[in-house]
Amino acid sequence: MAEPNPPDPGDPGPAGRGSRDRSRGGAAPTIAVIGGSRADEAVLRAAEAVGREIARAGAALVCGGLGGVMEAACRGAAAAGGLTIGILPGTDPAAANPAVQVAIPTGLGDFRNFLVVQAAAGVVALPGAAGTLSEAAMARTLGKPLVVLGGSPPGSPSGTPAGSPIAAIPGARAADSPAAAVALALRGAGLPAPTGAAEPR
Repeated sequence: MAEPNPPDPGDPGPAGRGSRDRSRGGAAPTIAVIGGSRADEAVLRAAEAVGREIARAGAALVCGGLGGVMEAACRGAAAAGGLTIGILPGTDPAAANPAVQVAIPTGLGDFRNFLVVQAAAGVVALPGAAGTLSEAAMARTLGKPLVVLGGSPPGSPSGTPAGSPIAAIPGARAADSPAAAVALALRGAGLPAPTGAAEPR
């Protein structure tokens, strides 16, 4: 019986994701998704789409590992074949949402927010409360690209955030779609975005 053909090292992987050939060395980039532990359905749908776009880019997703925006983003990334990492405030890895593949318990409480941002090449922010605001501010303090999804009102120039405390952080950029948000975060970190990703206007 004929031997099966060996895998093509240039094959980008399922669904054309921008996944790397890990055998050639180099770690996948990591993008953080931050947002509220409770959110409405529209925000959760947007978070899930962000997760899918991160996986499509061949990047890993890191977040705070709990519910709301974090769970929705992890669910989207996992469904698209991506890696999901949850950096937890407590000491029990079982507290992670079901879509987290790698749970990292810290026992640091809200201080784990710094680790979420530090672990990422770039950060995509969705609506949230004070904890999300602290992560967003820390991202800019650390010099990480911060992209606010839906941060510009209709008719505003893209890249001019408005309408939320997170969007008002100096250096934040705005995106009007999940694909554009992930592309901006990757490009802001000097990393390639997926082929066909929307260019920010």
